[in-house]
Amino acid sequence: MSGQPRRAIVLVADACGVGALPDAADYGDEGTNTLAHVAEAVGGLELPTLAALGLGSIVPLRGVAAAADPVIHGRLHRLGPGKDSATGHWELMGVVLEHPLPTYPDGFPADVIECLVAAMGHEVICNRPSNGIAAIEDFGSEHLRTGALILYTSQDSVLQLAAHEERVPMQELYRACAAAREAMGGEHAVGRVIARPFAGAEGAFERTRGRHDFAVRPPGRSYLQELQSAGVEVHGIGKISDLFAGVGVTQSHPGATNAEALQTVEALLCELERGLVFANLIETDQDYGHRKDVAGFGRALRDIDSAVARLLARIRDGDLLIVTADHGVDPAHPGTDHTREYVPLLAASGEMLRRRAAGERPVDRSHDGPLADVGASALRWLSGRDSDELPGGSFIS
Repeated sequence: MSGQPRRAIVLVADACGVGALPDAADYGDEGTNTLAHVAEAVGGLELPTLAALGLGSIVPLRGVAAAADPVIHGRLHRLGPGKDSATGHWELMGVVLEHPLPTYPDGFPADVIECLVAAMGHEVICNRPSNGIAAIEDFGSEHLRTGALILYTSQDSVLQLAAHEERVPMQELYRACAAAREAMGGEHAVGRVIARPFAGAEGAFERTRGRHDFAVRPPGRSYLQELQSAGVEVHGIGKISDLFAGVGVTQSHPGATNAEALQTVEALLCELERGLVFANLIETDQDYGHRKDVAGFGRALRDIDSAVARLLARIRDGDLLIVTADHGVDPAHPGTDHTREYVPLLAASGEMLRRRAAGERPVDRSHDGPLADVGASALRWLSGRDSDELPGGSFIS
């Protein structure tokens, strides 16, 4: 492509859903709306940057007014089954499941547990759907006494293994998770095996920053691979590389917290002339959504808002910024699992922002479509190409 080198920045605010999908009732998620219910619970959100871009034009949010001149904005929907992070990120990049990944609402069957124990060389305890904090609170003492790994799952296609860092060193936990990943094939090929190290004394256990996801390989080609084939580097931040099992990611960068992930994004914008910067912002899901901590959720959104303001100050004409999500985790919904929702779309190029600041008022910038439109737009923006094989279409020329 001629002209200024182009970059695309995709920020995934994990679990920031904006309303139940038409089939949400099939998942027990009818009436969910994560951001709206967080806004109500905290008495209104203060998100000046996201509001100015058009967040309040997507869905009514207490405290977030509709924008007078929004950028590209709308709601994106899934094409395939599921409501977890792996399939959500896959769909953002054009990979759509034909059939749901396996889930275990009653825990893993005895023959699977026997296979896992043999593969890992560790006994396991718990083996039931559980909130991660509850799992270590309920079984942490037994784990310290016996050394058995705490195995639990959720409504999603996950197998999580928790261990105290002083009882089972983190590298040993990773080795066990890698062995479990290898063992969970065929009909039991769960979406992710997740290492969940924790620390602290009994009664005061805390999960540490050593989480690591061992994902099954995406079942099809993604826009990440399309970009690499076009000679475009893909930089994954946070758990992006884990979610794609490394497929299509040129370089992986740290992002265990939102602050670390956003600092990495800013640093890359100082270094890169061209490429995709694809970041997961995990805290709205892991730290606050699943724990129904609406105050923490609100603070995390304010921090994201401030970071987006800083990024906008760095955006040049050849840049495309996309802010979206992967699913919901509605705090008003029973339970602590993900919810099947639309996700928000806010997108603008540097040129669009410059013209907008100069007072230009183009026609309707609203856009609704599948999650895959994000990947299609990144490919078009960065390579000038479209894919005839992958779902989705570009929302920007």
